[in-house]
Amino acid sequence: MSEDNLNLQNETISLLQISRRRKLLPWWVLTFTWIFLVFGAAVPVIVVMGLLKFKFQISLLGLSTNNPLSITALFLILIYLYKGLVAFGLWTEKDWAIKTAKVDAILSIAICLFAMIYTWIIPQTAGMHNFSFRLELFIIIPYLLKMRQIQSAWESFDTKELQGDSAYLNN
Repeated sequence: MSEDNLNLQNETISLLQISRRRKLLPWWVLTFTWIFLVFGAAVPVIVVMGLLKFKFQISLLGLSTNNPLSITALFLILIYLYKGLVAFGLWTEKDWAIKTAKVDAILSIAICLFAMIYTWIIPQTAGMHNFSFRLELFIIIPYLLKMRQIQSAWESFDTKELQGDSAYLNN
């Protein structure tokens, strides 16, 4: 038997044991899913507070601002909104969730790298250069790898078939 057939059989057996797509996600991804669901839901509040001239800090992935009406704040709000959408897709087991999660991870890595390079190249106070390593990368890179690992199982997961099986079992 070829290695591909063996991998396919193992994946099929694993899928038969898993009743929901959500169970393909490790606990740490589920934790961040809930965090970004909350932050995504908070975006309208953040926008309203910004329009009412409240001052507060918004930061993510090495970018931060104290002005909620700045271009940086708008960019960060869009990132929070996108991460909330990805979290919603993962939690509700949408077909598109893994693809958007991979895009989210790649964009997050790019933004972290930009923030690291920016703080290193652009002089901060008194003409001094700072280097800031973004610890988020220790979560984002494994997140990307995990999404790549479970993508085929997620996409081949047939929720209609499982719903039919459970309806049959309930009768």
